Amino acid sequence: MTTDLTVLTADQLTAEFALGQTVAIYRIDPDSQLVSLMLIPAAKRDQMVAKREFLDTHEVKMLPGTWNKMPAQKPDCLVQLQLRHLPGPGGFAQGMTMRNNPSVTGLRLESQTATQDGDKLTVTTVLANTDTPMPYACEHVLTWQEGDRFANVQTTFINRSEKQATLDMLSSFSLTGMTPFAVDDAPGRLMLHRLRSIWSNEGRLDSQAFEELHIEPTWTGHAPISERFGTIGSMPVRQFFPWVGVEDKQANVLWGAQLAIASSWQIEAYRRGDEVNLSGGIADREFGHWFKHIASGQSFEAPKATIATVVGDVDDLGHALTQSMVRAVDEQPAVEADLPIVFNEWCTSWGKPTHENMLANAEKLADTDTKIMVIDAGWTNRKNPEDAQENGDWNVNTKSFPQGLEGISKDLRDRGILPGVWFEWEVATIGSDAYEMNDAQLHRDGMVLTVGTRHFWDLRNPKAQDYLATKLIKQLKDANMGYLKVDYNDTIGLGVDGAESLGEGLRQHVIAVQDFFRRMRRELPELIIENCSSGGHRLEPSMMQICAQGSFSDAHETVEIPIVAANLHRCILPRQSQIWAVLHQCDDAKRLNYSLTATFLGRMCLSGDIHELEDWQLEIVKQSNIAYRDARPIIKDGISRIHRDMGLSYRHPTGYQTIIRQSVDGNDLLIVSHRFADKLNATGSITLPDGNWKVKTDFGQPDLMTVTGNQLSINPAPEFCGQVLVLSKA
Repeated sequence: MTTDLTVLTADQLTAEFALGQTVAIYRIDPDSQLVSLMLIPAAKRDQMVAKREFLDTHEVKMLPGTWNKMPAQKPDCLVQLQLRHLPGPGGFAQGMTMRNNPSVTGLRLESQTATQDGDKLTVTTVLANTDTPMPYACEHVLTWQEGDRFANVQTTFINRSEKQATLDMLSSFSLTGMTPFAVDDAPGRLMLHRLRSIWSNEGRLDSQAFEELHIEPTWTGHAPISERFGTIGSMPVRQFFPWVGVEDKQANVLWGAQLAIASSWQIEAYRRGDEVNLSGGIADREFGHWFKHIASGQSFEAPKATIATVVGDVDDLGHALTQSMVRAVDEQPAVEADLPIVFNEWCTSWGKPTHENMLANAEKLADTDTKIMVIDAGWTNRKNPEDAQENGDWNVNTKSFPQGLEGISKDLRDRGILPGVWFEWEVATIGSDAYEMNDAQLHRDGMVLTVGTRHFWDLRNPKAQDYLATKLIKQLKDANMGYLKVDYNDTIGLGVDGAESLGEGLRQHVIAVQDFFRRMRRELPELIIENCSSGGHRLEPSMMQICAQGSFSDAHETVEIPIVAANLHRCILPRQSQIWAVLHQCDDAKRLNYSLTATFLGRMCLSGDIHELEDWQLEIVKQSNIAYRDARPIIKDGISRIHRDMGLSYRHPTGYQTIIRQSVDGNDLLIVSHRFADKLNATGSITLPDGNWKVKTDFGQPDLMTVTGNQLSINPAPEFCGQVLVLSKA
């Protein structure tokens, strides 16, 4: 609990707030008067060093006159913005970064307040520029709750002038002071961590030294350097996750942030002097075709960001950031609390589901822990039966479902199964009548936006909302559906008409889409919603906080499933990460075990030829379900560590991977290990957390792992096998 609520004032240039294991330090630079925000692990507070004041290299000392007094530290502000009527940044920054321009350097502290309400601390910092014909202010609000390893930040721009102001850039967060444990520019010790993402191959950790990325300060600190990255469009996890980490390898400290945004975004790692600065938010005018007009007296709020610092490694940082989603997920339907197992028939019928087939699979799974069954794409009537999809009209194919969705829903509920159905409701595709409803669809450059075979409903338009209220919400109610898989299979791209900029049009539309998600939950409070976007293209906090589950990937039955599933532990909660085990009658026991053990890295979802499995194969499924019961509490609430001895390829993996997830109380471990190709005799030894561990649950390939005390051994085993252990302290 914070005990010192001293705040910044004209005389008090530093204010510190204890946020559990973190210290937040606000500073006013005495020369520039800029206000900065730094995070430090509380355990490392006394290891901070005094930074050098001036650059002390030979080339600087040889400069004439006062030029040889080059400051080593360049002040940075906790808010970054660019106003159209003020100049942009100099020093060759145009086209690379919009940070640290006169819109920023004109900000001064107006006030700071800190309030403690029970176990919640709120620090509100108001910066203002009054020395201009168009005065403006920025409100920066940091919130932290007792027990959290993270803090949330919200930034708001306020137009105090009598004229319209135009924002070309506004940050959600901006952190400075990396690293405070080196006197100089910390050569050779700083790393930038990002999570890359492509379709069916999400979350690859990209860790590069700042020197490799060419983010070294220049010899005088004159020209700014920025590694600006992000994603453009309505699939926010298509190149990178909106997630970043900076590591001081020598101090064993990481700083990081995660943006809650489902439209175009950017993050920047930035340097001018010795220290590194991190900022991020909406993709700006240069990067994402975004600008925003703010009328006199009006304000604009940037998307929320989560920030954290930890002692440890990337897994520790990922855990701290993902915990920001827990409270929202706890508010999902009560049935989700036990992480029920799902069956989805996509890899069973491949777009040709039927009432009969759903019941055949239900009968086969009757003695398993499967509680949800989902009808995937293909349940609708199509004018051309050979079309893969004809979305938008959402009329039931009565040949496949003669009793409609109501009939299959009732039959499943009568068997104790929660029924679910697939919709890609944000689009209309060629062939549907809905495809021609152009006045309710998104436009760009005055034309209906067409991406492949898709038009997109404009959710800002009441006509689109009314249409979907009937076709989607009413149909779900009438059919008594308990589960909705929301798919989304292409991106809008750089933006749409209907606002002052294409990027702002995109942002407004995506906010309206999310509001419709919330409307579905208001009207159907027990509805479980799955966030799917060709698998994992929308796995970011703002979407995951309004959905119960997310499709981890479209890697339905590939060998890289456990690798991708493990990656996602760093950016979403495993309790929300739905991982598929696609099972076939031709699978041997090793293959079945490989597929099923991967699902222990999140939410188990079954698919494939379940109705054709032989008794011995079904017995393996049942045994996996029994083991999953013991794993559920640790999946739901724990901290993961990823151990890998494998090659670079995900598509052709070699070696092995072992994930160790420890329960919150420290008394139980879930260990999921997979052997890949080659390196068949490769072995490993991993030291477990302190304790005399005993095996409680064992499923999968025998003896891939053995445990002695607190030592885990990875043993020689056949290619592409998997094993799960649940351990408890003796």
